[in-house]
Amino acid sequence: MTTTAPPAALTTSTGAMPPGDSGALRRRSRPGEQIVMFLLRLAAFLSVAITVGIVIALLRPALDFFREVSLTGFLFGTTWRPSLNPVEYGVLPLVAGTMMTTLVGMLVAVPFGLGAAMYLSEYANPRVRKLLKPVLELLAGVPSVVYGFFALQFITPTVLRGWLGVDVGFTNALSAGLVLGVMIIPTVASLSEDAMSAVPQSLRQGSFAMGANRMQTTLRVVFPAAISGIAAAIVLGISRAAGETMVVALAAGSQPNLSVDVREGMQTMTGYIANTAGGENIVGSVSYNTLFAVGLLLFIITLVINIISIALVRRIREAY
Repeated sequence: MTTTAPPAALTTSTGAMPPGDSGALRRRSRPGEQIVMFLLRLAAFLSVAITVGIVIALLRPALDFFREVSLTGFLFGTTWRPSLNPVEYGVLPLVAGTMMTTLVGMLVAVPFGLGAAMYLSEYANPRVRKLLKPVLELLAGVPSVVYGFFALQFITPTVLRGWLGVDVGFTNALSAGLVLGVMIIPTVASLSEDAMSAVPQSLRQGSFAMGANRMQTTLRVVFPAAISGIAAAIVLGISRAAGETMVVALAAGSQPNLSVDVREGMQTMTGYIANTAGGENIVGSVSYNTLFAVGLLLFIITLVINIISIALVRRIREAY
């Protein structure tokens, strides 16, 4: 009995469809799939276009500003006084205020966020996890201006002055940083919990089989396996804290202060932008263009943080 070979036009020597047929398959795809693919491409290109548009919007007024003000004086000057005589445009006090409030916020958000993530992922039963995780994420939906008034009316007078006896002013970086940390906890906890839950169950079972208890398994097996996702969550929290506006504008103060004492009032980069944007600055003036110069610097700082985080995550990523 003999068999006939399939036509050469339909198969190759390996039995696969020839390369030329891939175009035919695409042409035979349903119209709905083509629409979905177009929308996905549009979304991808739109995100890139928006980012480029933000850079262009910041760059032109910032360049006008640096035609009037020295770049080195702006970056390394220690006095920020754009509206008083003599005017000085040293941005370091604003950068210091941003860094101090961000540092305090991360000191609160990282331990509490990771603790919540470990509990939800490794210890809580499904019923408790189903209840607690939406409640935790609800904190992220509270308006930031509410957090700002919470810092002014409760954290500073009641917690810091009353319960802890800390000598702080009405506005201070410590209060703003603590509330920033509370705001960032849902971000760190939710993303870290997702990363830990994605760790294969076989790794936990292997650890238990070797005689490890649940805490040892969590800290020595699950946590290292999910470290890339946890690192990404922490970096996202840093970016969120550095870019937060209303909390620091209300609670940290409006006086530029190059200091490491978080009990003092400080002005952050976003706080300056928020306080100055609604002023009487003439469009195109040097004082008006300071908004874009500070905004561009904040954009660059956030971009550098994200680039470092991407490189770090790729370096320590574990694949299973």
